[in-house]
Amino acid sequence: MINCLIVDDEPLAQDILATYVQDTSSLCLVKTCNTALEAFEVLHQEKIDLLFLDIKMPGLSGIDLVKSLKNPPAVIFTTAYSEYAAASYDLEAVDYLLKPITQARFDKALAKFLKLQPVAEATPNFTYFKVSGKLVKVLHDDILYAQSIKDYILLHTLLGNHIVHMTMKYLGELLPEKEFVRVHRSYLVNRNAVQVIGKAHLRINEKEIPIGESYKRALVQ
Repeated sequence: MINCLIVDDEPLAQDILATYVQDTSSLCLVKTCNTALEAFEVLHQEKIDLLFLDIKMPGLSGIDLVKSLKNPPAVIFTTAYSEYAAASYDLEAVDYLLKPITQARFDKALAKFLKLQPVAEATPNFTYFKVSGKLVKVLHDDILYAQSIKDYILLHTLLGNHIVHMTMKYLGELLPEKEFVRVHRSYLVNRNAVQVIGKAHLRINEKEIPIGESYKRALVQ
């Protein structure tokens, strides 16, 4: 959800922008402010991602407000005056909307803002392992535990076992740390598959797995 703040001394302009924001499912209207000074206080109390900001207001202007902020949020200026456009872009504003603001123009400005947002890369929920000369896709949720046998890994999964030529250290780097934990120099387990944890052993599907002394702290955490 994108937290928005509307700053405008004109009630009608506030209402129009508020309607656009509230009709957009990805936006959350945190507050509307009548002055830049009021907005200044809100910006230091709330997490604001996007600021819809008028320029000419009593006291402090919208441009001066942005200049006063150490880490300003993304700004879309909303004003009846075209002569401040250059100044707004010097402040790296997302867009500059001239009143009266239409729904189409609002949507276009929002699209520009969304394009500027970093896209989080989804973490894959699977890993490919080379098994008998073929790449086999194994879902992380299906892995119960891995056992090191010399230069090989015996991968125990819900769908059967796989023998993989790799070190336990490399396997630990390959699989997501949030899901898997090393519990012994020869064993790595899926945290969600652990059913019982004892002083020296843990149990997964009736299999007792030893807990190495140097791995106990990580396991408990």
